[in-house]
Amino acid sequence: MHPTEYNFLSASADNIKQWQFPYGRFTRNFSGHRAIVNSLAVNSDGVTVSGGDDGSMLMWDWKTGHCFQKLQTIVQPGSLESEAGIFCTQFDQTGCRLITCEADKSIKIWKEIEDATPDTHPNEKWQPSLRKKRW
Repeated sequence: MHPTEYNFLSASADNIKQWQFPYGRFTRNFSGHRAIVNSLAVNSDGVTVSGGDDGSMLMWDWKTGHCFQKLQTIVQPGSLESEAGIFCTQFDQTGCRLITCEADKSIKIWKEIEDATPDTHPNEKWQPSLRKKRW
């Protein structure tokens, strides 16, 4: 659920859908996840994070549904690669740090890279869909 807007997200095997209250009107799809989506988190700046069963985390723009960054978690030493899943994601109160609970029984805190530039951390190419899918 968005902290300031009257919208929420739902996740499924490979898709994320945005809905609008109070009638549950479908707004848009967030397409691009290649695994079962276990968790969703959104901060007040409109950054949405989805955590997958394969350890992937995708960062999305709330307004457009554009995936602007893809991350992959690293399993703890002694864990199997199949334990890379992300079960829970939550932003802290500042909205700058992301806390994840993962299948390898670890809790990780992620922070933004303050000196990142478009040259050091290029974004994913944005190719907006010209038609909205309604399921």
